[in-house]
Amino acid sequence: MAMNTASGRSGGGRGRRGSRRAPMADINVTPFVDVMLVLLIIFMVTAPLLVTGVPVELPESRANALDQQDEPIEIAIDRDGVTFIDGTEVAPADLPARLGEIAAAETPGKPRQIMLRGDTAISYGQMMRVMGELNRAGLNSVSLVTTGSSNDS
Repeated sequence: MAMNTASGRSGGGRGRRGSRRAPMADINVTPFVDVMLVLLIIFMVTAPLLVTGVPVELPESRANALDQQDEPIEIAIDRDGVTFIDGTEVAPADLPARLGEIAAAETPGKPRQIMLRGDTAISYGQMMRVMGELNRAGLNSVSLVTTGSSNDS
């Protein structure tokens, strides 16, 4: 009996002999949350890179970005002078008809914004040809897309 401690326990404070802990019924969700957060970050980083478009080298401008409500129609002219409407190639002969369809689908009094992107390698005449067709179709709400200027002085 001399081996008992003052608290009445023997064996170095283990408690009663033969007692075991009850099995834990909860699932440890910490690894699951860690994996989900990593996947969330991966998707947040890669989502903006998934936007497809025509690779066009845009000129620089100091103009501010425009605020708009509806999704604009994007017209791009690539390095070779090929015209694309919302990423779909349009033959030069078909351009007036396609722009006429777009103009006919517009809501009266609320014209849709046209974003015109032209590569720096194309001629001024190619850009003016597309702008002339836009004007003739009645699509006069045209914005020229540029990249931000690196010289803000």
